[in-house]
Amino acid sequence: MTSVPTLKLNDGNEIPVLSYGFGTANFGGKDEDIIKAATLAINNGYYHLDSAECYQNESGVGAGIKAAGVDRSTLYVTTKVVGTIDQDVAAALDTSLSKLGLDYVDLYLVHVPFSAGSPGGLQKIWTQMEAVQAAGKTRSIGVSNFEVEDFEIIFKTAKVAPAINQIEFHPYSQQREVVDYCRKKGIAVSAYSPLAALTVARPGPTDEAYVELAGKYGVSEGDIALRWCLDQDIIAITTSKSEERLRGYMTNTLGFKLEPQEIERLSTLGSQKDYRGIGIGKSCLAIDVIVTSSNEVD
Repeated sequence: MTSVPTLKLNDGNEIPVLSYGFGTANFGGKDEDIIKAATLAINNGYYHLDSAECYQNESGVGAGIKAAGVDRSTLYVTTKVVGTIDQDVAAALDTSLSKLGLDYVDLYLVHVPFSAGSPGGLQKIWTQMEAVQAAGKTRSIGVSNFEVEDFEIIFKTAKVAPAINQIEFHPYSQQREVVDYCRKKGIAVSAYSPLAALTVARPGPTDEAYVELAGKYGVSEGDIALRWCLDQDIIAITTSKSEERLRGYMTNTLGFKLEPQEIERLSTLGSQKDYRGIGIGKSCLAIDVIVTSSNEVD
């Protein structure tokens, strides 16, 4: 089975660059379906599992992990706290750990900067994140859907820098200001909806390039889309329920690299169109329902 490369985070921990996500197509699924998806992913080498409390499926993910029977040290498990101003982060993580059947997670994220508009709100949430890391309940802490101004708020009081920012990232949503800021600060970037340009945002200016590059490398267009992320040192999250597709990503995507000019070509073409499948709303649930329609179609 192909071994997934890792990326070193600013806290010294390493994260697998290809992840299986339980948002989007797996959002709010029945436990039996989530168990099936989790075991399918793990059995095909996807040991980096990405969940969240508001995906409403952590129990199924946990049952899937147990059913797969792999050693805990083999897995890299991410989950997220919603991040509202009045949230007890430690209690939320304890609940997530119970559902997942784990003693710790590898990465814990603030899902959305909901409390940024409240004086000290986001700083309070981040202080609690630092505390759960210090308590050993998560090895790394980070954020999701953060923009530059959100980082500036937490950096005023933070003792620990976020290890990662998980954002919507594909050629039509490159968020270069955020990505450049993260790189300057040593914060890794993780991409959800990396295949949006091939699915819900089609037709578009990258269509012909995807076809040409897939033909050149003898892979699928999805492989090209994921590779475009990986070759920029951006972690890619897939949610496919197709075993054939998952196997293809594990073998084909990891078996080649795009040339610098090909990465730039997709970036330049992508900049001609704006598409965001997510808008920061008033509830995490609303956000993920939006995201559900903006990722992979199986």
